[in-house]
Amino acid sequence: MAGATMAAAAGAPAAAPGPPWRQRLRFFAAVLRARPAFALGYAIVALVVATGVLAPLIVPYGPMVADPNVYLLPPSWQHLLGTDGTGMDIFSRVLAAPRVDLTIAMLGTLVSAALGATIGAIVGYYEGQRTWRTALSTFVMRAADVLQAFPVFVFAIALVAVFGQSVRSIVIAIAFVNTPIYLRLMRGQVLSIRRLRYVEAAYVAGASDVAILLRHVIPNAIAPVLAQLSVNVGWSVLLTAGLSFVGAGVVAPTPEWGSMIAMGFQNVVTGQWWPSVFPGIALGLTVFGFALVGASIEVLADPAQRRVLSGSLR
Repeated sequence: MAGATMAAAAGAPAAAPGPPWRQRLRFFAAVLRARPAFALGYAIVALVVATGVLAPLIVPYGPMVADPNVYLLPPSWQHLLGTDGTGMDIFSRVLAAPRVDLTIAMLGTLVSAALGATIGAIVGYYEGQRTWRTALSTFVMRAADVLQAFPVFVFAIALVAVFGQSVRSIVIAIAFVNTPIYLRLMRGQVLSIRRLRYVEAAYVAGASDVAILLRHVIPNAIAPVLAQLSVNVGWSVLLTAGLSFVGAGVVAPTPEWGSMIAMGFQNVVTGQWWPSVFPGIALGLTVFGFALVGASIEVLADPAQRRVLSGSLR
């Protein structure tokens, strides 16, 4: 009886590993445990996003309500981060600022990624096939070189000046200066993928160029774009704050980290450091968090690095 039981146990099939999404979730959790910096990045981004979404419910004071009776008060239990030169509560404004900064940064980055990745995929796929296609690819890449030759911040200021000072203009500026980055990334990936056997097999089988791009090329070339997307969101938040700091971005009293730093900068020399320091800390942590998330996405999306991590986590 015991032998039969052991034989049955030995012959029993192993437990099913579970659906693919659960396996990916377990692997993701294991990676975060193995690399705490990645977990820190996701925690910072989650906190910033949640703060922006819930700001109207959690701010203790109106973020654009000025009270001249509480002019430049230092941090206290009544005003946790103090008040600024107009009597507005800094804590409330720091919590409300992500609604503006993240919205602008995400919109601009998504537009630039969509445009750049699409153009880069087309240019990379057709480059070198025919004379006119090669000429068109060369023209597109030289145009990207010209755009990237200008200092990004100065170029963004010029675009805002052309389109007018508004949120839409900042989004356009962010999209314009970031598009060449995604164009080059996608083009480089497509150039290395389009000659692989499975792509050539699809072409020989009679698949159209659009089908080959959508089914075989872009899905295998998108990983660096996704990683860059997160990094660029943080960089775009910094660019938005920089434009507001020099007076070319979001106009006060709208709660925005760059304009808050600019409003409080004049008080630093007289010893009132809190109007600028706390928004600056929030801005720096946000950029740092998105950079860590971008690094983690790059690792998780790269098959070679996934295999290395899988071996080290066993």
